[in-house]
Amino acid sequence: MSAANSKIIHIGEPLLRQQSREIEQSELNTPWLSSVIDDMVTTMHIEGGVGIAAPQIGQSIQVAVVEIPENCSRYPNTRPFQQTVFINPRIEVLDNSLQGCWEGCLSVPGLRGLVYRPRKIRVSYLQRDGRSCQTVFEDFLATALQHEFDHLHGTLFVDRVRSTRLLSTYENYLRLWQNRPIPSPEESLE
Repeated sequence: MSAANSKIIHIGEPLLRQQSREIEQSELNTPWLSSVIDDMVTTMHIEGGVGIAAPQIGQSIQVAVVEIPENCSRYPNTRPFQQTVFINPRIEVLDNSLQGCWEGCLSVPGLRGLVYRPRKIRVSYLQRDGRSCQTVFEDFLATALQHEFDHLHGTLFVDRVRSTRLLSTYENYLRLWQNRPIPSPEESLE
């Protein structure tokens, strides 16, 4: 049985700006948490996202899901990534080199912004079944994870855009920016 999908909450909703609470050991493998995760996955699929964080469906808990399908239309030229649930994730930056990506967000509909993030990270997290895991991610996947984990701390991608000149409607992004080289972090401030 598939969980019903929740409505994505949008920028301006106070819950999106709150620090989410960690999942307690006693909450792992419970029907409640399983239902929340199933709802997140269903909602992400219906909305066409590559990731979703619990605050985006009104749950102020530290849970995120990332899944990049084959031939992802939202982010072309990205490698597929199997659906993974991240509970209480912690990031360690392994390479401070910044990479730029035009990010979008289900909670900030119709907008893209150029954001620079560290290109290689290690993530420590609990899996859906409660097992502890530690994995290294780089390139676009590192960006996607940092974006989703920001939601768990009340941060949206628009907070990370270095220049508001690099905000665009999705339509203008496709028309004007999608096929242009991404400027270096220094050029983005000019």
